[in-house]
Amino acid sequence: MALLSRRDRGRTAPVRWGFPEIMDWLESPLAGFGSLAPAIRIEEFVAGGRYVVRAELPGVDPDKDVEITVGDGMLDIRAERTSETKEEHRSEFRYGSLRRSVMLPRGANEEDVKASYTDGVLEVSVGLEEEKQPGRRIAVEKG
Repeated sequence: MALLSRRDRGRTAPVRWGFPEIMDWLESPLAGFGSLAPAIRIEEFVAGGRYVVRAELPGVDPDKDVEITVGDGMLDIRAERTSETKEEHRSEFRYGSLRRSVMLPRGANEEDVKASYTDGVLEVSVGLEEEKQPGRRIAVEKG
């Protein structure tokens, strides 16, 4: 299993001065950009030649309440969690619309996507194509 950095996603410039990359910051739940829906907490890694995103989604029905879309280099996960109304009830759970979008790494095959849901965790994996070398070396013959 390998962790991903923005550099693995096609970026070539290193992070400078210890500041996080702007895309990491914008994808974080604290950024507040994109959607007013609360962000879904995720973990992402590469395993077995696949990019894997695991998302915490307890209390949702994956058949009715989860929508996953892939396109233009982005993976988008949307979910809806409905609240239970009870008398004298205090809750810190988040209800309503939840959303998270992540940029796919270089070489992601948007046609090879699988998803599963087990014990409140949604796992989406995307196949990765082998990276092609930027060029090939040509041997020089002596004449």
